[in-house]
Amino acid sequence: MPVIVLEARDFTSPLFLVRTLEVLFCCTALSLLASLEHEELNHLADHNTFKIFCMFTWCFFFTLTLLIHILSIIQFHSLIPISWKNLTMTVAVLGALMSLSTSVVFPWIIMDHKNISPRPVAAAAASCLTTLAYIAESFVLSTQAQEQRGYMGSMPGVLKILQLWGGCQMIPLLVEVFILADRVHWWQLWASGVSCGICVFLSAVTLVVILGDFARRCLLPFDRFLAGFSLIGVLLYMLATVICFTKILQLRGHGPSAPTKNMELVIMETVVSSITLLAYTVDLAFSIKQLCDRSHV
Repeated sequence: MPVIVLEARDFTSPLFLVRTLEVLFCCTALSLLASLEHEELNHLADHNTFKIFCMFTWCFFFTLTLLIHILSIIQFHSLIPISWKNLTMTVAVLGALMSLSTSVVFPWIIMDHKNISPRPVAAAAASCLTTLAYIAESFVLSTQAQEQRGYMGSMPGVLKILQLWGGCQMIPLLVEVFILADRVHWWQLWASGVSCGICVFLSAVTLVVILGDFARRCLLPFDRFLAGFSLIGVLLYMLATVICFTKILQLRGHGPSAPTKNMELVIMETVVSSITLLAYTVDLAFSIKQLCDRSHV
């Protein structure tokens, strides 16, 4: 199949413009973060977990968005054995969620609030602009017809992206809580980590099956697999959420002696776990409804 280059009017299309902005803003934020001196960072943040998280997020989505942008320009995506409409929607929505997380984490935890310098402020601004660009791409893709959006453009698909986002957020939070675990029981950390790891693995498997169009090759109907995965996610995140609230009560029991950073991390973990639990619960309701509708046909 010959490679066809876009026409001139396609270079002014909304998708082309927002993807160009995404690449520029991601590159700007990544470059500014890499160039920051130690004096420009928050000295209370003794560990580099969240800095690595921001660096990885911007680097990953810069590379992925640039690749999608190039393949769209040369129209080479038709030769790739991947569901292109599901891939672009997944990257846009997940990029918006992950960039939103870095826009919160970077100025709150990484930046030095006492000695504010121009480069950290510029990096935070570039992260916020990256979030807006991915939101704009998600909106543009959502206005297309259902056949062009694919499964990931539907409500169950967006919920699965939200589940993957929750797992990605839990990883650095659990790592940081593990490092500072002076008032948290070890079994709580292991239970939360195992629950998060299983759910991230199931989300990744689901995403691979959808992007690769492997649903028809499953031994059982794929909607049953999705319902089973959602049920497992609900049970595991219920456990993780209960553990989070237990850790909050434990830290409050120590009174003023409990470090403020520990409490902030546990509260962040509780919020992310609760949001992810809600996403799995709603997704399970959608899956059950779909199974019931098929049983009546």
